[in-house]
Amino acid sequence: MDTSKPQQNAATLHPAGEAQAQAHALVTEDAPGLAIDDSLARILAAPPAAECPITVLLVDDQAVIADGVREALADEPGVDFHYCASWEDAVRCAEETRATVILQDLAMPGTDGLTLVQQYRLNPATRDIPIIALSTREEPLVKSAAFAAGSNDYLVKLPDRIELIARLRYHSRSYLNLRQRDEAYRALRQSQQQLLATNLELQRLTHSDGLTGLSNHRYLDQHLADEWRRGTRDKTGLGLLMIDVDNFKGYNDTYGHVAGDEVLKSVAHTIEACLRHSSDLAARFGGEEFAVVVPGTSAGGLRLLAEKIRIAVEDLAITHAGSAEGVVTISIGAALMVPSAAEPVTTLIEAAGVGLYRAKHDGKNQVAVSG
Repeated sequence: MDTSKPQQNAATLHPAGEAQAQAHALVTEDAPGLAIDDSLARILAAPPAAECPITVLLVDDQAVIADGVREALADEPGVDFHYCASWEDAVRCAEETRATVILQDLAMPGTDGLTLVQQYRLNPATRDIPIIALSTREEPLVKSAAFAAGSNDYLVKLPDRIELIARLRYHSRSYLNLRQRDEAYRALRQSQQQLLATNLELQRLTHSDGLTGLSNHRYLDQHLADEWRRGTRDKTGLGLLMIDVDNFKGYNDTYGHVAGDEVLKSVAHTIEACLRHSSDLAARFGGEEFAVVVPGTSAGGLRLLAEKIRIAVEDLAITHAGSAEGVVTISIGAALMVPSAAEPVTTLIEAAGVGLYRAKHDGKNQVAVSG
């Protein structure tokens, strides 16, 4: 651990401020989230279903029926009438006109209306559109078959004008309400998913060091406290490595702070690459110091990991004229304890710090185990 500390490199001056800046950028540049909010606003601003125009599609091979329905609806405000005489074009017409209610004749040449009703229900674009079956027959069996096929209502043609309009408006209003509700639910689900993703990313940024991408000191403290409590409960060993880049002030003075930042990133990546278990945590302790938390390890396993990291950093062969080896090296202090409720977690940190001091004092580029 160098006794004279260097000027802090990039992303070390104000880690909390940087996390806030990253979080702000994440939120302000979140185009998908803004699009979802716009969708919700548009849905909430939409007029009630009762005030929306309705679109009626009549599917019937008899032109006289079409003329009768058209005449009945001619003076009705907010009603858009469409007519399809061919059963082959019925489903397509329902899609293209964006019908809010379908008047479907049950007796058509080439097919029967019940088959068409089933085709509407099988098509994702038309499956929810209300269907009023039209027939010249009043028999209960015919009505039952129409409802079983998927019809919402049944009228004997030609129906009374007042009754026809009332049923058309009722079914259209119900359909528009359903569509508005589904759109609102869909936009809300997307908004919730986007919010969850944003919160997870904000949490990651809050826990991460801006320069190296490792966990930051704040998260290290939290993680160490959690592992200390777990070790106290389970009576298992908890290991800690304190790592310091040797002669880092001299490196900064010689090669500049930009090059120093690159060294810190390279060392951080190397440390993380050496970890063996998902429970191991690498963090930036501050400046050129790093820490590795190793739960459930042994003294031999902890020393082996420390040597692996030390050698891997030396093998990077990053030129350092101020180092005895001519390349960037690290010193590591290691400590292993079985946590106890009678002692604070800082006991482990202090023990690893003692080991690091010994490694530095004895010549650097080495591992020293404390205790």
